[in-house]
Amino acid sequence: MKTRFSILILLFVGLQSWSQDIVTLDKCYQLVSENYPLVKQLALLENQNALELDLIDTQKLPQLDFDAQAAYLSDVTQIPLPDTGIEPPNNDQYRATLSVNQLIYNGGAIHASSKAKLAQLKTQQKQLEVSLYQLKQRVNQLYFSILLHNESLDLLVAKKEQLESKLREITAGIEYGTMLPASDKVLVAELLKIKQQVTEITNNKKVLTETLSALIGVSLNEFTTFQKPSLVISLSPALQRPELELFQLKKDEIESQQELIQKNNMPKLFGFASGGVGNPGLNMLDNSFQPFYTIGVKLNWTVFDWNANKRKRESLMINKNIIENETEIFELNTNIELNKYELEIAKIVETILIDTEIINLRKAVLLATESQLRNGVITASTYVTELTNLYEAENSFANHNIQLQLAKANYNITQGQ
Repeated sequence: MKTRFSILILLFVGLQSWSQDIVTLDKCYQLVSENYPLVKQLALLENQNALELDLIDTQKLPQLDFDAQAAYLSDVTQIPLPDTGIEPPNNDQYRATLSVNQLIYNGGAIHASSKAKLAQLKTQQKQLEVSLYQLKQRVNQLYFSILLHNESLDLLVAKKEQLESKLREITAGIEYGTMLPASDKVLVAELLKIKQQVTEITNNKKVLTETLSALIGVSLNEFTTFQKPSLVISLSPALQRPELELFQLKKDEIESQQELIQKNNMPKLFGFASGGVGNPGLNMLDNSFQPFYTIGVKLNWTVFDWNANKRKRESLMINKNIIENETEIFELNTNIELNKYELEIAKIVETILIDTEIINLRKAVLLATESQLRNGVITASTYVTELTNLYEAENSFANHNIQLQLAKANYNITQGQ
């Protein structure tokens, strides 16, 4: 008794766990934006940008250079006067120096470089966000295809139960002689056909479920419940797509590059110091190893660059105009697509109203057919035909409802909701 009770508890817990395995469309949106492999690039981009910013900051630090040289000169400077007592330099000469260069002023070019790198990072991150957002269209197709298969399975099960109930009536009628022999064969054949359809739809649903599972990075199976969404749309001309933010960030990046070009054209002031030992040293007339040092400042300013910076700025302005044109094209194409979905939604709504009328008529015909079958007025084949007609009408109604929600979901994704 205790063992049976434990088994019942385990079954109850198992059923509870499966009943909680519910997936929603919004949850799939969230999961694909969190688990799709492309998300890993966000951290990689941040790490790369941090390294590049550190590299830019090294320009503020002293730059150390070590140089060593040994040379043999074919001729050296000599004083063309006899008996001066001044020996000419040796033909073999040696020198080792350590130099230090420190940037003092560069017109804010380092800050502008860092700003340009940050602008580039934001653009790259938004590009990834756009790519992840576009995956929602794939989620829509898979999710609503699964719902469509679920509806078909539910209708087939209902049709199967109705046929089985009618088969029991006909079998009893044959036994009592009120029904013609072999009347049950038509229903048995139709049940076998339903079994084939259930197998095909189940297999197709399994493929769709596994594909969606791989896309969102969460395990889904035949026990998973896919909740039907009830979507509303806002017929607003305002777009909220991440692509529009991407276009703006691209323009911001161009502006930061323009600022960098301007800063790079500013004068640069350096401090420098070098020291070492050489033979000869700074005194070329002393043929011995001597220490020496040099300290000073240096100004570097490109006064005329043959309009190179001007051409760079003009090229960036052209890129900015191209981005503005791409923005205009994107908005135009998106609004065209929204209009297409609006028309599709209106058409499906009208179709669903007609589906409802057809179903009511088919139900009335089937009800009359059932009475005629009991009284032997019609054959089982005629009954199966009318039952199939009702099933197809209900299936069309279910399909159109799923298509309506899919069109609304695509509309919201296209609008940026």
